[in-house]
Amino acid sequence: MGTLSITGLRYRHMTSFPLPTIIQGGMGAGVSSWTLANAVCKAGQLGVVSGTALDVLLARRLQVGDPGGHMRRALSHFPIPGVAQRIIDRYFVEGGKDKDKPFKPKPVPSMKPSKLLEELLVASNFVEVYLAKEGHDRPVGINYLEKIQAPNLPSIFGAMLAGVSYVLMGAGIPKAIPGILDKLANKESVDLRIDVQGTDPGESFSTTFDPHAFCDGNVPDINRPDFLAIVSSATLASMLARKASGKVNGFIIEGPTAGGHNAPPRGKMQLSVEGEPIYSDRDECDLKAISDLGLPFWLAGSYAEPERIAEAIEMGAVGVQIGTAFAFCEESGMSPELRNRSVEMSRQGNAKVFTDPVASPTGFPFKVLGMEQTQSEESVYLERTRICDLGYLRHAYKKENGKVGWRCPSEPIDDYLKKGGKIEDTVGRKCVCNGLMSNIDLGQIQQDGRLEKPLITSGDDVADVARFLKPGATSYTAMDVIEYLTRDIEGTINIRSGSQAVNKL
Repeated sequence: MGTLSITGLRYRHMTSFPLPTIIQGGMGAGVSSWTLANAVCKAGQLGVVSGTALDVLLARRLQVGDPGGHMRRALSHFPIPGVAQRIIDRYFVEGGKDKDKPFKPKPVPSMKPSKLLEELLVASNFVEVYLAKEGHDRPVGINYLEKIQAPNLPSIFGAMLAGVSYVLMGAGIPKAIPGILDKLANKESVDLRIDVQGTDPGESFSTTFDPHAFCDGNVPDINRPDFLAIVSSATLASMLARKASGKVNGFIIEGPTAGGHNAPPRGKMQLSVEGEPIYSDRDECDLKAISDLGLPFWLAGSYAEPERIAEAIEMGAVGVQIGTAFAFCEESGMSPELRNRSVEMSRQGNAKVFTDPVASPTGFPFKVLGMEQTQSEESVYLERTRICDLGYLRHAYKKENGKVGWRCPSEPIDDYLKKGGKIEDTVGRKCVCNGLMSNIDLGQIQQDGRLEKPLITSGDDVADVARFLKPGATSYTAMDVIEYLTRDIEGTINIRSGSQAVNKL
């Protein structure tokens, strides 16, 4: 299946390939794995790996024995001497650790990471992009969350070392990232301001990364990837286009039915009878204003139908971003058991997502798939012993001594209160970090002997992912999704628009 692109499109990309019609979304940590991105790229569309928590993924994949040898194969190509071997020596377990033993801990994200953590961040992002790029010459993207700020600089550098073509970022206002990409491509030191609660007017805190120091003065030549900002409003898109630190190359316009974290509704939060945030016409993005910016954009949130892709293109979009459909295909990093259960629930008409206004420590609404024996069940959530041992979604705050501390609304309540947190912020908060690790069969065994339970995030479209199943099949592939989405799309667009032609290259 080839790439679809609109004839005469005025947009240009750093590579020789046309802009993709379908972008595979950067779903939860490890779900948008290198295996999925690689399959999507080989099918002619843009594969995207999730850049969230790749350091812990690499450490744990090595500890379970590195099945297939993929981590070590990619690490053997890491261009900075000594780094790969130090990581392998620290984490690799021949044959895999005992299943009843916990994973060895790794340093939590911080503003001034240790050498160990910095190397793990750079190398893990390199590995994921390197593997996604194997066996083809098409562009690969990586998705980050602006809310997870502390690891972003070394993470981005690692992805750029591997030749990533697109950096996508949402869950915040990624105003600083385009300029950071410019500086890293020029081998310059970069800094990123960290949001710290309780600072005085004019006071700021930053994290830094120096490529020369990391590479012992011998920084490889790297290219600047295109930057796609994930937004939900034309106002934010316009601000980024005008005031970002460097060039924004395009936008992904994400609606409230998309999976993962959603932008909160505009105005005062109002909940439905079921307890979900209520979105209204005020939350619909002004696509005319987006189009007037003159930059390419893609639409996301329940667009996994040929007719919806055609509709998006008619509205001026280059194409669409699809997440949920790919999240449950065979190549995704999700646990095969959870994936199969989800598809079967969809086939039986029982798959339902709840947009939880408080589950995520970020404060953003977070979509959770209801499933037995996962944290979607109140009883499972309540019996879990609170712990914050991964720390990706912690909040930075200014301590009384003027230094930066870290707290998470999902950590033990007494700990959170001692750090100045408010009790109301802890109600209903779930450990997204540990839940997402369990989603991909890398869950931790905690001190009480319990294995962390999954917390599956998904878009509303999970209710109907069974439509991708072929007759008699119980699972589907990334190619099945793409073939379904691109079936007769040329005719669909020509019939609906009467003018826009689409080439299948």
